[in-house]
Amino acid sequence: MLELFAAALIALGTAFFIAGTVGLLRFPDIYCRLHALTKADGLGLALIALGVALLAGSAGEVFRIALVWFFVAVASATCGHLIARYARQSAGVGDD
Repeated sequence: MLELFAAALIALGTAFFIAGTVGLLRFPDIYCRLHALTKADGLGLALIALGVALLAGSAGEVFRIALVWFFVAVASATCGHLIARYARQSAGVGDD
């Protein structure tokens, strides 16, 4: 039963990754694209990490999975902010 629940979480996480990719390809501007990537991919990674953590054999493996999720989440948010700031500066929006 645990394996089935973990597989469902991993499949749902994969669906969020696919939705983020579709958003990247289909949305009209950079801000919508960034929103799709940072939100959908962040939730997708969290669901996949949770599913894999349920299948992990030890607490050390769960800790490493959580650590990877944390660093990817921080890096994703940081990159999203940097790309948005660069896009605003390139467009001349918000110049003081």
